[in-house]
Amino acid sequence: MKKISIIVPTYNECENIVDLTRLLLALPLQAQVIIVDDNSPDGTGRLADDMSATDKRVQVIHRPGKLGLGTAYVAGFKQALAAGADLILTMDADFSHHPQYIPAIVALAETNHVTIGSRYVPGGGVEHWAWYRRFLSWGANQVARMMLGLKANDCTAGFRCYHRDVLLSINLDAIFSNGYSFLLEMAYKCQKRGCSFGETPIIFANRARGTSKISQAEIFKAMYTVLRLTVSRLRFWRAGPAPIAPIHQPTE
Repeated sequence: MKKISIIVPTYNECENIVDLTRLLLALPLQAQVIIVDDNSPDGTGRLADDMSATDKRVQVIHRPGKLGLGTAYVAGFKQALAAGADLILTMDADFSHHPQYIPAIVALAETNHVTIGSRYVPGGGVEHWAWYRRFLSWGANQVARMMLGLKANDCTAGFRCYHRDVLLSINLDAIFSNGYSFLLEMAYKCQKRGCSFGETPIIFANRARGTSKISQAEIFKAMYTVLRLTVSRLRFWRAGPAPIAPIHQPTE
């Protein structure tokens, strides 16, 4: 069985982190949970430490403040790789990404470098979103796919699984984007390496507890990231890095 690390960035998620971690550890997988907490004022980090003290499958990275989603992922990636994880999965802490979908995401990783819990494939969708948020999310994906040539239907999704070799092939410290635009840049870099993508449908549920971290500034950052990577694509696409090795097909 493959060794899996599940990275959960947190900031003020005391209402969710204990229940989420328990569900993750109950999955029929060889998984560890890496909680990356940005010094949450509500005590999320202390709750994570309490779980870590009683279960070695829970690891906690404490950071001095709210440093951004992208750098939280990178910190988690590095710890997962150092621990020897074969697959590294990322997800939100607010139950918008439900643990019930993780086995399907992991199963799809048998034949793909990067797998996504996707809102925009048949069977996927969102719950409890206003029409303008639905339109904004769908539009952002369409613009990113058109301008960057991305093949994934849900290229802004944070519910992803990466093979170890994928992350080792990318200079994580050189990724410019932070916040949610980090997800776009990672999708772009993975595709540029020739990674194969698989998507499995999920229903993205709006958080029931706590407050959303997405701001208007994040939307503008994502727009800037698309423009910046489009320039990079036009200038560099023809001479991209060596492709990553294909995924070996499972044997009977």
